[in-house]
Amino acid sequence: MKILLHGINYSPELTGIGKYSGEMARWLVEQGHDVRVVTAPPYYPQWQVGQGFSALRFNVAKEAGVTVIRCPLYVPAKPTAIKRLLHLASFSLTSACAVLAQLMWKPELVILVVPTLFCAPQALLLAKLSGAKSVVHIQDFEVDALFGLSLAKGEGLKRFAFAAERLILRAFDHVSTISSGMLKLALHKGVDKENLHFFPNWSETVRFHGVQRSSELLLGLGVDPAKRVLLYSGNIGEKQGLEMVIEAAERLASRAEWVFLIVGEGAGKQRLLDMTMQRGLGNVVFAPLQPYDDLPVLLASADCHLVIQKRGAADAVLPSKLTNILAVGGHALITADPDTSLGLLCAEHPGVACLVEPESVDALVEGIEAVLALPVPNSIAAGYAREFLDKDSILTRFLAEV
Repeated sequence: MKILLHGINYSPELTGIGKYSGEMARWLVEQGHDVRVVTAPPYYPQWQVGQGFSALRFNVAKEAGVTVIRCPLYVPAKPTAIKRLLHLASFSLTSACAVLAQLMWKPELVILVVPTLFCAPQALLLAKLSGAKSVVHIQDFEVDALFGLSLAKGEGLKRFAFAAERLILRAFDHVSTISSGMLKLALHKGVDKENLHFFPNWSETVRFHGVQRSSELLLGLGVDPAKRVLLYSGNIGEKQGLEMVIEAAERLASRAEWVFLIVGEGAGKQRLLDMTMQRGLGNVVFAPLQPYDDLPVLLASADCHLVIQKRGAADAVLPSKLTNILAVGGHALITADPDTSLGLLCAEHPGVACLVEPESVDALVEGIEAVLALPVPNSIAAGYAREFLDKDSILTRFLAEV
């Protein structure tokens, strides 16, 4: 089958949506499908185009059997609400040419990965003209996140944005998303139940099973291996509210045997570095994103995994890092309300992770103390991952459904 995958994030991005889109495209090729990808040059989470790529020109290359068409776009060094919108709109504009050029190829399945809905018109038009099935796969509900995190304001703008989103979602043959809470949100937005599919992010569970803590890796990151490690790994942006981690570190500064390790990049990193320096905290260590090959060992070397989100993002955005944390048997400390997808996961599978109130430093500190009292590894989390998060099983089921 000829499959076109359209989305702004793609490999070799190491975190978030790009990682999963890249793995999906390569898996589809391994199953014998002809796959093309229309995407952008890698830029996330650093908000800087990767070395060897250009934000100014188109590029076509064969990557692991996938034909990858990269389109120019505007990448702001310091993203604000307006700059983010310009960033997304610029990719939609340039990628429209690349998407519609695939009409001669005649794809049989067109998959749009959201964000961004700005790209929906060209994806829908290509599907209609070529007679292909259309799928929109929602990794983030970007409109909800935009208003829930107060990145955009105004009742008139809000009503227009949600109305446009509703029309776009209903125009696709299939709508998929990554959590039970996001499925409910899609239904609330008017998506027909029979067109809605559960397509969660996955883990390569075999790679993460039975991995041991590495003193060598911790030393390389500047961490004393004898200490208990509280790890945050991933994007350092606006959705997480990671200032709470620095405040928690300040409160726990007397616990010399504990260290906070923050691994990642993003628009908010400098702010966290400044907070740490201003408060003279010696129990916080920053490190750059690690290669994907080292990820299992990195996760296995932590005693507590911090899965931090602001309240407004809880069901609009699901942290992709959680799948691999569970697969390695890690103890995840999640900040979310009980009625969110993450809250329901913890309620339905007791012991899989620890849930605490979001945007509360008191709750975060109490949660850290509770998690560090638990035995390592977390066998409940590892068992859940093996049963529900296996990559081959998830992708096989999704392709059969659409």
